[in-house]
Amino acid sequence: MKPLTLILRQRPEQRLDLSPLVPHLISGRSVAEIERIELQTTRWRVSVGDVFRLRMGDPERIRIEGSCDRLDRIGHAMTGGEVFVDGDVGTQAGRLMSGGSLTIGGNTGPWAASGMKGGLLEIRGATGAFLAAPLAGEMAGMRGGLVIVRGRAGDRAGDRMRRGAIVIEGEAGAYAGSRMIAGSLLVAKKAGPLPGYLMKRGSIVLGSGCEAISPTFVDCGSHELLAMRLWAGFVHPYSKKAAMQLRRPLQRLAGDMAVLGKGEIFIGSPN
Repeated sequence: MKPLTLILRQRPEQRLDLSPLVPHLISGRSVAEIERIELQTTRWRVSVGDVFRLRMGDPERIRIEGSCDRLDRIGHAMTGGEVFVDGDVGTQAGRLMSGGSLTIGGNTGPWAASGMKGGLLEIRGATGAFLAAPLAGEMAGMRGGLVIVRGRAGDRAGDRMRRGAIVIEGEAGAYAGSRMIAGSLLVAKKAGPLPGYLMKRGSIVLGSGCEAISPTFVDCGSHELLAMRLWAGFVHPYSKKAAMQLRRPLQRLAGDMAVLGKGEIFIGSPN
């Protein structure tokens, strides 16, 4: 059966909240009922039918075509099913996901995967700052699941990450893995300055090093660890590039000794 398809009529004049358009919330609804769903906005009331042309299909598989950066909170709190977005999206894509698969064909704004608990989020373009990080006032960011970024990630990717795994095939900005509580972050290329800043636990792998490392990390020498090979086996189906980084000797740094100090950063040689 073909997916339920939403085709954007034109770029909206205001930001729109697409959090109601997830499989478990629209399953069993008719075309007319879906078109009447209200989307939260910044100025005036807008419904799905005002913004999208709807082509009915399987509600467990949603496709959004012609997307743009004014569409926020796509895939919010998904519990299952599939959502594919052809184009860019705004902020908080995949926030609080606990299951299912969300694929963004373009770029995302900040706070993608914030509070994510499970499922798979794939971003085929670049992503903004605070990937998988908490919103203001929250104590932890990503809590589970897998995030794959094919392009570049902005500053503070994985901030206060608690569980789960993030794989970034491109570069990452400053403070990658800052304040990590646990979990795994892999950057296949170079990261900006001070990765792992104030991290307590968790693992960060930097395939091509970083601009600067904090002096509060301790050099533990070069290693070929079985754990890295096991992680490579898990990552390989999603990213061959990232898996390659885990199958070679890596320099291990322990820290951040300014806090708990039970985290680790693995650094490969620049390509």
